[in-house]
Amino acid sequence: MGDRAILSVQNPVHLASCSEPQPDIALLRPREDYYTTAHPEAGEVLLIVEVAEASLAYDRDVKVPLYARHGIPEVWLVDLAGHRLHIHRAPANGSYQEVQILAAPGRIALTALSDVAINFEGVV
Repeated sequence: MGDRAILSVQNPVHLASCSEPQPDIALLRPREDYYTTAHPEAGEVLLIVEVAEASLAYDRDVKVPLYARHGIPEVWLVDLAGHRLHIHRAPANGSYQEVQILAAPGRIALTALSDVAINFEGVV
């Protein structure tokens, strides 16, 4: 992502004093210290990706609503067993207002970086 975003893999995101989930992938706003001095806050997150096989229910029913309550703008839930990609966007009032479930996703553009797309073809 060059100087446009920082990719964080399985590192905590600080949402509240007792809430620091560890998403599989977080795409973060650039910061000079590369998040070495403090975990990213919700406002620094561009995208969270959770990859689920056995954890689908927990990720969908617990983590995704948690991210929505804290205003994470976009969450992708990769359902490996179901071969689907769940895209959650536009958090408001503790839930995501836009939810898409794609059975055969191809290239998906990020909301925060609209010129960046990730190819999911053959992944889910």
